[in-house]
Amino acid sequence: MKNSDKFYINGEWVSPSTSEMLDVINPATTEVMGTIAMGGKADVDDAVAAAKEAFKTFSKTSKQERSELLGRIVEAYQNKMAEIAKTVSEEMGAPMGLANAAQAPAGLGHLIFAQKALQDFEFSQDKGTSHVVREPIGVCGLITPWNWPVNQITAKVGPAIAAGCTMVLKPSEIAPFNAIIFTEIMHEAGTPPGVFNLVNGDGPTVGVAMSGHPDIDMMSFTGSTRAGISVAQESAYTVKRVAQELGGKSANIILDDADFESVIARDTIGMCMNTGQSCNAPSRMLVPSNRMEEAAAIAKATAESITVGDPKDETIQVGPLVSELQFGKVQALIQKGIDEGAKLETGGVGRPDGLDQGYFVKPTIFSNVTNDMSIAREEIFGPVLSLIGYDDDDDAIAIANDTVYGLSAYVSSNDLDRAKTVAAQLRAGNVHINGANLDINAPFGGYKQSGNGREFSEWGMEEFLETKAILGFTPPETEGGKSGKLIDF
Repeated sequence: MKNSDKFYINGEWVSPSTSEMLDVINPATTEVMGTIAMGGKADVDDAVAAAKEAFKTFSKTSKQERSELLGRIVEAYQNKMAEIAKTVSEEMGAPMGLANAAQAPAGLGHLIFAQKALQDFEFSQDKGTSHVVREPIGVCGLITPWNWPVNQITAKVGPAIAAGCTMVLKPSEIAPFNAIIFTEIMHEAGTPPGVFNLVNGDGPTVGVAMSGHPDIDMMSFTGSTRAGISVAQESAYTVKRVAQELGGKSANIILDDADFESVIARDTIGMCMNTGQSCNAPSRMLVPSNRMEEAAAIAKATAESITVGDPKDETIQVGPLVSELQFGKVQALIQKGIDEGAKLETGGVGRPDGLDQGYFVKPTIFSNVTNDMSIAREEIFGPVLSLIGYDDDDDAIAIANDTVYGLSAYVSSNDLDRAKTVAAQLRAGNVHINGANLDINAPFGGYKQSGNGREFSEWGMEEFLETKAILGFTPPETEGGKSGKLIDF
């Protein structure tokens, strides 16, 4: 790919400070599809310096100027949608149907909604005698993952541009080519030099250099909880703001009045979408204990109907896992489920029949899982569904909340009021009722070890803003010619 051996700094494609290159692997074939340059601290320093200089002017641009820039980015993105979808499919394994229907369009949606949020946002207000303003926080470090790569890039870049921030992006080195295409989009849209910068590299080198950099004012990170802890620790030295969207182990409560046949089939397919590689995947399905066999039979039949194979085939529902490392992790956890006594309904270790190469896995269903088992506690990040029994609504809520994570949860019931009552008691940042899809209008983010901060639309833009109070902005009301009493802290 063009420019894969360069970084984008201060509006130009530049050579890196290091000579290290990394192979990018197509997970369906395990063949090398290209290489990228791997950056070092010097590259981060150059990118941050460019962003810091650009912030002096970009932070002072008007809402109209930033809205027009976002409009040009949207137009340039639309022209590259097909290329983005194809690239994402090749580098991380999403089936082309999903890449065309969700992976690429999600990125466009975030840009459009960032522009809308900017147009509707009020950056100042009067409070008593003070004037309160929202200002861009400064230079932002953005670190994004491989599972929904361009979706997560635009969920950060769009709001950051809307807020008036400048930025340095480090995308996942596992799926980096979509970020290069996105950088070309930013350039074609006329983004001012230094406002957006790209440095490829790994977490221990480039990620650590960004998190600890004294001239980066805020880190926005999406990835594993383990890596998120590292970002927070490195960021603590300079007391910068950190917004994180991390792991999940989402509970999916099927209440006893739900239509089991349709709901369980729907959610089994939903669990396997993107090969289960979604942080909000509904991986723990909670069903009434006395209907476990019925629920397991539906999930088993559905999983066995799912087509796994070459992601270039648009009829395929499940492609490969992203890497050999991920393949090994998922295989080990499937084996752990068997060893710890869960009932394997279908799937299991090994590749599906007829797929002898590539990081393909079998859609796997476990029933009679208890919430202390590894497959119920750990984020598997593969198409593996655990069915857990519960006694009543209160028991289901307790099981759902018995996790260190809190990104998403799901509830299905024919009684909407009952579903709302359960939803209100779930400790998660997003609760989906009756199969409701993700909504870019609403905030996205988690409780507990699923992270902090929120993304999407105005909620995402607020993460990139500081709040300033200008006191005495208007004269205080007086009584008898004396000003009101002031309080000093």
